[in-house]
Amino acid sequence: MALLEVAVTTLGGALSATVGVVVGGMLTRSAQDRHWLRDRQLVAYQDLLREYATFTMILRRAHLGRTAWDYDWGVWSAALMSASLVAPSAVTAEIDAFGHAVQRLLDVATGVDTTTAPLSQDQFEQAMVAPTRAQLALVNAMRRSVGRHQGPLSTWLGGAGGRPAHWETARP
Repeated sequence: MALLEVAVTTLGGALSATVGVVVGGMLTRSAQDRHWLRDRQLVAYQDLLREYATFTMILRRAHLGRTAWDYDWGVWSAALMSASLVAPSAVTAEIDAFGHAVQRLLDVATGVDTTTAPLSQDQFEQAMVAPTRAQLALVNAMRRSVGRHQGPLSTWLGGAGGRPAHWETARP
């Protein structure tokens, strides 16, 4: 009987240790996957916002300086795709809304010759209203996706959004 108790105790201990190692490994792997995804999200979000700031500043300078401009739209497209690849559905919905707002800006800002008939500063800022609002909504969705403790921003930062007073009083 003593031999049976020793065998059961030994097998029980070995089984418990094995289950503990397996469960611990699964939990560790899950945490590593979440951290990897969060890191990829941050990089993709940064790339998307950097490209947005880059081409809006190029456009703004071209219109206000009455100069020609050029931008590699493949980089913008790749940034959109990269962000949508790793973003949760709430963020991809905001990326889509942001993309539509940016397209409306491009319809206005790239539809004129910046050397002979550029938009005025007021016209450019008015064209930036929708993308600026969409940028704020997108950034807040991104902040929520990478950490629940991130509170929402109440104002936009970066890009070529113009003066806050213009943005706050303009109609959507």
